[in-house]
Formats: sequence, C-alpha cells, structure tokens
Amino acid sequence: MKRKLAFIMSLCMMLSGCGNLTDWSKRVSLPSTQSVEVLPGEDEIEARIRTVGESYDGLYRSDYDNTRGFGFLQGFTNSGGTYKAAAVPETEAAEDALDYVPSEPGFIYEEPDWNTENYNDIKESGIVSVQTQPFSTFGADVDTATYSNLRRRMYENDGNGITNNAVRVEELINYFGYDYPKAQNGEKFGVVTSLTSCPWVEDKGTMLLRVGIKAEEIDPSKGSNIVFLVDTSGSMFANNKLPLVQSALKTLQSKLTEKDTVSIVTYAGEERVVCEGVKGSDSEAITKAIDSFEAWGSTNGEGGINKAYEIAEKYFIEGGNNRVLLATDGDLNVGVSSEAGLIELVEEKKKSNVFLSCLGFGDGNYQDDKMEALADHGNGNYAYIDCSREAERVLKDEVWSTLYTVAKDVKFQVEFNPAKVKGYRLVGYENRAMAAEDFANDAKDGGEVGSGQCVTALYEVITTDSERELPQVDSKYNNTAAGTDGNELLTVNIRYKEPHGSESKLRSYPVTSDMYKEAMDDDTSWAAGVAQFGMLIRNSEYKGTSTYKAVYDRLKKDPRVMQDDLRAEFLYLIGIANGDYKGTKN
Repeated sequence: MKRKLAFIMSLCMMLSGCGNLTDWSKRVSLPSTQSVEVLPGEDEIEARIRTVGESYDGLYRSDYDNTRGFGFLQGFTNSGGTYKAAAVPETEAAEDALDYVPSEPGFIYEEPDWNTENYNDIKESGIVSVQTQPFSTFGADVDTATYSNLRRRMYENDGNGITNNAVRVEELINYFGYDYPKAQNGEKFGVVTSLTSCPWVEDKGTMLLRVGIKAEEIDPSKGSNIVFLVDTSGSMFANNKLPLVQSALKTLQSKLTEKDTVSIVTYAGEERVVCEGVKGSDSEAITKAIDSFEAWGSTNGEGGINKAYEIAEKYFIEGGNNRVLLATDGDLNVGVSSEAGLIELVEEKKKSNVFLSCLGFGDGNYQDDKMEALADHGNGNYAYIDCSREAERVLKDEVWSTLYTVAKDVKFQVEFNPAKVKGYRLVGYENRAMAAEDFANDAKDGGEVGSGQCVTALYEVITTDSERELPQVDSKYNNTAAGTDGNELLTVNIRYKEPHGSESKLRSYPVTSDMYKEAMDDDTSWAAGVAQFGMLIRNSEYKGTSTYKAVYDRLKKDPRVMQDDLRAEFLYLIGIANGDYKGTKN
C-alpha cells in the first residue's frame, strides 16, 4: 500500500506541475509591452492587463497545487532544505492516509482546522458632523498585508468567502507607490494635498481630499542588526508557509552586506538559536542556517520573541537599524498567545529601541489579528507574503522601506473649519483611530513610516454648500462665524518622532477652497479607485455609485499601467471581481 500511495502522490505532483517553489517563480516571467499578444476585442492595455494577470495566476495555480492534496505527506527538497513527512502506516485507502495523525514523538505536521482565520472587527467609519467632531485623528499606517492576503483569495476563489474584517481599505491604498514630492530642506516628509470631485458621490458639494506624504529615503550607513524569528511549528508545514519563508529570507539575505549583522532564531515547542552575530556578507552561513529549518511540534511564540529580542539587544547598533523580523502564520498555542498578552509583551520589548516587523504566511489557520497587533505595538510594519514575487517586492525591491524606520509615532490630525465644512468621512484607518487629545500626547503610540514610503489618506469632505443633510446638535457656544471670511477649509497637522526620539515635532498644512480641481490627477484617481474597489469588496454602504467596471475603465487610462506590473495586476483583480476573469480554482 505504501508503494501505491507513493505512486499516487508522484502522479499527482507530476499532473499538477508540483515542484520547487523558487524554480516555478523563475519560470513564470512577466511580459514586456512588446511581447503581449493582443486578442480580438482587446486593445493593447487590456492585453497587457490580461497577460500580467494570467502570469500571476499561473504562479498561484502552481502554489495552490503544491500546497494542497498529498503535498504535506511527500518528503521533498526546497532550496536545499529537507522537509520530513510524518510516517504513514499501512492502510487500505489513500483517504485514510490523509486523515492519519501519528502519535509517536517524530510527528512534525499539525493539520489545522481550515476555518480558523481570525481578523479584528472593523466598524466602518461613517459621515461625521464637523459641528460635533471638528478633529479627525489617526496613526499613520503603512501596513500592506490586506492587499496580498485579498489577492490570494481573489486568485484562489474569486474573493468569495473573505470576511469584511479582512479588508482594511487603507492597506489597499498604501500598497501602491505614488509620485509624491520628495522631502526637501531637511524635512522628514514631502507632503501633498489635493481637492477634487469625489468619484463615488453625485453631489457637487462633496469633494475628495487626498493627503499624501513621502518619507525621506535613507540607506542605513551604520548597518543593520537583524534577527530573523521564524515559526517552524507543525502548522508551518505547507508549501506556502515554511518553504516560502525560506525563499523570502534568502531574498532579503542577498541585499545584506558586511556592515550588517544577522541572527536567526526559530521556535516550535521551544526556541532555538540557529545562528548568531553572522556578517550579512556571509551568505554561505546564512543560507545553510535557513536550509536547516524543519516544521515540527507546537508553537511557543512567547519564547521565540523573548530570545529574539535578547539577541537583538546583544548586537545592538547605536544609531543603526535594529529589528526583529518575525515570519509566521500567527497561530501561537504555547505560552502567551492571546492578542492582549502579545501586545503587553511587545510593548515592553520595544522600550529597547528594537523594532518588530511581521511577515505573514499561509492560509486556513492564519491569525491576522495577532500579526497586526504585534506589528502595531512593536513599532514596525506588517506585510503578508502570498508568493515569491511578493517576497521580492517586500524584501528586495522595497527592503529599506520594510526594514528601516525614518519616523515613528506618526500621527495625522485634520482640523475642519465648521464655517466651510459640514461633514467628512475618513476612508479606512478604523483600527488606527485616536482621540483628538491624543494627537499631542507623546505617550500615545502612532504609526511607523519607513525609508521612502508613501502614506495616503482620503476624505469625503462635505461643504456647507452641499444639500446633503447631516444630524446637527445645537449649542449656545457654537461659533460658526470663525473663519467665515477666509477660504480655508481645513488644516492637516502631522506629528512624528525621530526613530530614537521621545518628543514629537509638529508640521501643519492649510487646505483652501481655491485648491479645488474638477479633474483628478493620476495619483488621486488611482488611490480613489483602490478605495472604491475596497468598498465594493466590503459591499460598503458608502460605496455610492461605484462599480467595478467604472473603476476599471478609469484606471486603465493611467499611463503607469503599461510599465507597472502591480498596477496592471490590480486591474486584473478588478476583472476577477467583476466576473471577467476566473481565479485559480475555477
């Protein structure tokens, strides 16, 4: 029977194209504009969108086939690392073998309940009256996990089954780079504001406000002290988990130099130091350490976090980049494992000025809520790695945006003039909302922004000229006459601290009515389109007149679609949502 099962597994792997994950990613290459075949009924832009989307779809199809079925029972080699499958007893049916859970100590695979993904509740922001709440305050957030996690679901199942709580609209918007001005004259950020018509509201009195910042770009001259903290528990035994972690870390390793120090800690039932204090240029030692990972046992994340911070503090670089990089599916089950307990743990650890970034992997048992909490309270950022190309984006193309913080505790506060503005709605950032009085309180945590990163916030702004009716509260002290004679609609205030600072700095940017332009520029149009897509996916009550087709038709005119694969692929995702294309499982 064992020989029969082995034959079946081999046959399934051959039929599915199952093989080395990294090899597949090399085989699938994105097309240049010259190599795109234009099919009947398409124009050149549509052909590029389809071809780029199908290229990504091919990658996901292979990854899906590798991850499911018999894959976890088959011993295989990935990038030099050996993964040992659980022993399979004699059985009369292959189905029994798949359900078999051995009890001997050598067991290394924990098949999860595939319905245990967790996300924090999101209560979507509504229209707010300026009369009662003239301040809108939130922590800047440059996490991008929502986009790649949603993309995974779009390719696998056309987006069906994903909870609204998994869609944080601001993370969709901030996944993309924008042509914002660079920081000048020693400033930390380049800042842009714009006012234009709101594409999803049919009301001349409702405008779209875009606030964008681009952080200064810094290549850390003093080097980086990085501790890879890797979950090697049994739940990581899937091709889109530990093998993908290995591929991702090797991508990052290729960007490090002799200035950098690398340590690797793994955790399962207990933590293990795989290597410590290795020069970033010693690729042989780092690669060997990464190849040694094996999935087994339970998940003692607390022990791993404590050990990783201990080593990071040991090799601390004064004035340099000190960071723990956690790679996991977030499914902790030993030691401190609750969201509240993890927050308390990393809040204490971040006092060492070691930052924590989180990379999420896998599906089925994925714990997004814990990953988001760890990154937000560990002064870091959070990305989800759904494929090898995403690993390259996060850890190669944008490595210093991911790993080097140029400003911490960044907060936005927009103050609206009640004489000019009736109401507003902030799109997204629900989990980062703050009380108005916390803006100037340096003890309150904000968000972190990395080297060269863009942060975008969108507001629906309802002026006093609008016919839209909002609930009002009468007050004998309400003075709407203030500011009536001017044209100032609002003021954007930004606070931030230096990476190792304790006192915040304040910058203010007034926005006036004469800044309004009927036509949207490319950046505003793109950000608005991504926001509309997010609202449509959520079936938001605030989506207004938005449709997938209208968003697709507007964004395909963006000239960057012909050069930027991420933008072309995003339009393919809109096509999947609209039923024009089918995902991997269809």
